[in-house]
Amino acid sequence: MSHEVVEKNIGLMMILIVFVISVGGLVEIVPLFFTKDTTEPVAGLKPYSALRLEGRDVYIREGCYNCHSQMIRPFRAETERYGHYSVAGESVYDHPFQWGSKRTGPDLARVGGRYSDDWQRVHLINPRDVVPESNMPGFPWLVDNKIDGKETAKKMRVMNTLISSTCGKCETYSEAEIARAENDVKDKTEMDALVAYLQELGTAIKTRR
Repeated sequence: MSHEVVEKNIGLMMILIVFVISVGGLVEIVPLFFTKDTTEPVAGLKPYSALRLEGRDVYIREGCYNCHSQMIRPFRAETERYGHYSVAGESVYDHPFQWGSKRTGPDLARVGGRYSDDWQRVHLINPRDVVPESNMPGFPWLVDNKIDGKETAKKMRVMNTLISSTCGKCETYSEAEIARAENDVKDKTEMDALVAYLQELGTAIKTRR
């Protein structure tokens, strides 16, 4: 088939373009489903605790992902600033994952342990108290909002289903963990949960400073 025939037939050209993209996409994507580095958790990675799972929901609900990525690319400029580049095995318990490329604020992939709990709380209430040039909004209501633990066990069961369907060698929540989930978050605030979530981000792979 000559180029001239294809170039003069728009319909045929579109079909061939879709075919080539589909084949290329399958060649790139399918092997990843069978690669250990992308389907198994990195050493030391555990499912989110009940409190961190609730904190992650707060993170998503408040739209933190709109300004903060959790994906450090393997470039020196990024690893020097944020730490070890992100690997797929760190996100096997994330449904949905929080990678992305939007950085109105800094990447949070390795923010765990970089600051104290108190710093995180002050920063979330009024960011300019610790970062004067920040344009991040405050989230003071998180201090008063209590976690409703009645749904926590259900969330953990849903996570078990998602984890089992995508990661054969990943740990899932035990019945004992699910049974005590409501008690684990009892009297905790959304601020407590969000700080707990942030403080372990990226800690499975030691951050390079």
